[in-house]
Amino acid sequence: MANCKITPTPVDSKSKLSASDGDPVSNPTLYRSLAGALKYLTFTRSDISYVVQQVCLFMHASREPHFTALKRIIRYVKCTLDYGLHLYPSAPTKLISYTNADWTGCPDTRRSTSGYCVFLCDNLISWSVKRQATLSRSSIEAEYRGVANVVAEICWLRNLLLEIHCPLRKASMVYCDNIFVIYLFHNPVQHQRTNHIEMDIHFAREKVAIGHVKVLHVPSSYQYADIFTKGL
Repeated sequence: MANCKITPTPVDSKSKLSASDGDPVSNPTLYRSLAGALKYLTFTRSDISYVVQQVCLFMHASREPHFTALKRIIRYVKCTLDYGLHLYPSAPTKLISYTNADWTGCPDTRRSTSGYCVFLCDNLISWSVKRQATLSRSSIEAEYRGVANVVAEICWLRNLLLEIHCPLRKASMVYCDNIFVIYLFHNPVQHQRTNHIEMDIHFAREKVAIGHVKVLHVPSSYQYADIFTKGL
């Protein structure tokens, strides 16, 4: 594909990949090889993390629409060869993270996809895109699981900074665009509808209570984590 046509976006935002669409690919080994190579590229190209995660879901039974989506990523990479991860010198004084979830986004399992990104001052140092292991019965549950995931990542990063003698003195900020999730963090009363995610609630609230984390609301227009949960 050295002479392929370029495309300015890595994914078609109007449709999502399904496990049952199209015919099986003629060369599954090639599909897995290309998907694996793109997986390594996400180490410095966070902008393709979502779509690479989507094509990697079908490595066991890839089909032609999945291969078409994979080749579109390659055309996008060719269009953006000068893109990369930029790191700038700065004092490690604060961690800021953004988290979001695409509720019931998978057309086959109706499981949600959650994603987050973490900034150390102005530098992007950690990001993740994952399909949630369980089915969420509401968008609040899906968003709350996403917040719990990024809180766990923040705890690990804070401990890492402590070990290299750069402890953080201030609480780490977690920005979420679901205002009802913010209310759950400040409401100490357990409701019946949240009992099934009680472990995530207790874990995240504990970190908020001891002052390591603050969960704040951010408008959707400023939600950086959107790029990790859907095609834009």
